[in-house]
Amino acid sequence: MAIVLPILIPLITAIILLLFWWRRSLQRAINTLGTVALLATGIFLLVLVWQDGIQTVQLGNWPAPYGITLVADLLAATLVVLAGLMGLAVGVYSLVAMDVPREEFGFYPLFQLLLMGVCGAFLTGDMFNLYVWFEVMLISSFVLLALGGQRLQLEGAIKYVTINLMSSAIFLAAVGILYSIAGTLNMADLALALPNAAQPRLVTLLALLFLIAFGVKAAIFPLFFWLPASYHTPPLAVSAIFSGLLTKVGVYALLRTFTLMFPDVLAELQPLFLLLAGLTMIAGILGALARREIRRILSFNIVSHIGYMVMGLAIFTPLAVAGSIAYILHHIVVITTLFLVAGQVRWLRGSYQLDRVGGLYQEYPLVALLFLIPALALAGIPPLSGFWPKVALIQAGLAGRHIFVVVAALLTGLLTLYSMGIIWSEAFWKPGQPTANALGSKLDLRLLGPVVGLVLLIVLIGLLGGPVFDLSQAAADQLLNPTGYIEAVLP
Repeated sequence: MAIVLPILIPLITAIILLLFWWRRSLQRAINTLGTVALLATGIFLLVLVWQDGIQTVQLGNWPAPYGITLVADLLAATLVVLAGLMGLAVGVYSLVAMDVPREEFGFYPLFQLLLMGVCGAFLTGDMFNLYVWFEVMLISSFVLLALGGQRLQLEGAIKYVTINLMSSAIFLAAVGILYSIAGTLNMADLALALPNAAQPRLVTLLALLFLIAFGVKAAIFPLFFWLPASYHTPPLAVSAIFSGLLTKVGVYALLRTFTLMFPDVLAELQPLFLLLAGLTMIAGILGALARREIRRILSFNIVSHIGYMVMGLAIFTPLAVAGSIAYILHHIVVITTLFLVAGQVRWLRGSYQLDRVGGLYQEYPLVALLFLIPALALAGIPPLSGFWPKVALIQAGLAGRHIFVVVAALLTGLLTLYSMGIIWSEAFWKPGQPTANALGSKLDLRLLGPVVGLVLLIVLIGLLGGPVFDLSQAAADQLLNPTGYIEAVLP
């Protein structure tokens, strides 16, 4: 039952919110309680998986592989926890940052439906339902992008939905071909069926189709251009939840399918994956250096750091996969925090453009500190959260003599620090005066509280690097040794 709750809680919360459509204050309270419940359920599920092993449920009592299967291993349960945590942080932040018209036109129900889609994608055990949850995310995220109807929003939303609909079409076509050759869509059953498929070349083609479909969702090179064209257009709360969760669902899908269903194809396509990882890092960080708007710089940094996550999958050793998982956990927290700090910059200075802001270090040193810590963590400065995953990935790359991707990772780390330095010098260090467009001269506790909490978590993850990496290694062991997953689903 615990596996179903991360999907049911956001759904029920969204339905209740719809019943109180015009009661804005009540919607705020219900949304906050819903995200608290989601976080608590995620923590309970993670503890259950850690103590008792992989958890499964067959909906409707149909035995696998015939029914709808939900599976929670360490990776899925940990990501559900982070989805609840980011939902709570952004939900509290939006109590101040979200404008009244958007609140009155469905922001909170859509927010909950987005969380439901994310948790469903993490927990599903079959490919068709993974497609369904991707579509739930796509629909809710598209409406959140367009909510408000501003010209820039609509432009970003059209680019976003067009590319992602093409990805969904490829995904659905691949699912159809997959069923035709395997006779099943249950992931555990596919892990047994695909190695014995009569047409191994068709299996390789299917893996490439899934790489394209999930690569668009994850924003890997050269399929990333929709992300920096859209993530800077909606309100800050929407940008923040997108930045933390949506691309990670694509990376999770790559990890799950290629370690469980296509491990032989992954070994065959390793040079391609390594090349894509390196080019994603380089293209993303070069795009960040060319921008002078905070959210666009951060959006391109999302792209570049997806490359680290793909790097671990490409190297495909226990250390590398553990490094990739640890990097996902770190990046979800850090990039969400940086977007929330960007919202504070706009609150105090009225703009995200670096040439229109400044002087924040002198007037608001706490805000400067709240930016500096996650910025250094993103660049991988010790002892913060980004250091240990990068060390693991680079060690794994050197051990496998994958020089190109190691050089790309080191160069991207240095240029990430430079891109964060650009924001620091322009928004915080240079002299500046408050502008007439500033939304406020003081920071509300509901703006500061979530950011302070996430920054403390970033420091804690860095200081407790051993336990966090132990969790990542245990999750990587489950991915690389899928017998436990298969036996949990097909006992």
